[in-house]
Amino acid sequence: MVAPGALVLGSPLLAGFLFGPDAVAGLLAGVIVSGVQVAISASNTGGAWDNAKKEVEKRRSAFRAEAASQGHDLAALKEEWLGLKEGDARKEEIGKWVEKDILLKEMHVAAVVGDTVGDPLKDTSGPAINILIKLSAITSLVFGSYIKTYNLPAIMAKKDE
Repeated sequence: MVAPGALVLGSPLLAGFLFGPDAVAGLLAGVIVSGVQVAISASNTGGAWDNAKKEVEKRRSAFRAEAASQGHDLAALKEEWLGLKEGDARKEEIGKWVEKDILLKEMHVAAVVGDTVGDPLKDTSGPAINILIKLSAITSLVFGSYIKTYNLPAIMAKKDE
């Protein structure tokens, strides 16, 4: 966290002292525009992954409830399905249930992995970008009078006089 903090606090200072106040204004405009876009994207991405997991879980529960209402025990069907030989009519009949259960399980595993990535994006990374934008702006304001007086272009202009 030291490197990102140094980047956020050091960029306005470096730009200001090397290139002057106009460079700081341009840097802050870029920080605000890109930071807002990244924060919104991170928050929306995390929310989408969270909602995807909920949808997969809802479909999986509905499928299991449908199987139970028709008197199917999916675990027993899977055991039976694995023991049957190809071409057996029973294998094809119960294969539809077993294959859909396997597909929904794989979808759930993928959705959980996505949600593992999405939760930090939604809960921490997205909102934290707002703090980084504020830190850059406050650093620029605190050092604004120093930047105006002691920037390299101003010093070089005074030397030429």
